[in-house]
Amino acid sequence: MRNTKYKSGFSLIEVLIAVLLVGLAIASLVAANGAFTKANGAGTDLSTAEFIIGQIRELTMLLPVIDPQTEDATFGPESGETLAGYDDLDDFNGETFSPPISAERKSLSEFSAFHQQITVENVSASDFEQVVDNHGSNFVRVKVSVYLNAKKISSASWLRARY
Repeated sequence: MRNTKYKSGFSLIEVLIAVLLVGLAIASLVAANGAFTKANGAGTDLSTAEFIIGQIRELTMLLPVIDPQTEDATFGPESGETLAGYDDLDDFNGETFSPPISAERKSLSEFSAFHQQITVENVSASDFEQVVDNHGSNFVRVKVSVYLNAKKISSASWLRARY
């Protein structure tokens, strides 16, 4: 006659396999959580960079392409001109703002780890990729790059017509 006293329980091997499977599932969830957190952080940085680019676009949207007083005599800021006095688009050429600035020309100190780099260049009317001499065309390309701790996060460019 056989002893059937222990037939209804799990063997030690079955319990060990179950514990191993549960452990693998938990380890997978922890790894996935880390990956999702990293992706979320990268998405947040990209959203912030796009916001900062939008601030420059909004700031420069209504500015004339060339200086209203000196017209095309100067490309870039006029002598002694500061951010508060920038009155045309080419004044922003070569500027880097750290911390970035808002559309109201105020420092965005909450984003102090970021900086904006702005390039303004004249481009050919027939080929917007070809850069021409300053004031050598009626079209200007504005490019804004945003960096986070010296790492480029995003950039955008747009064209403006002189007239």
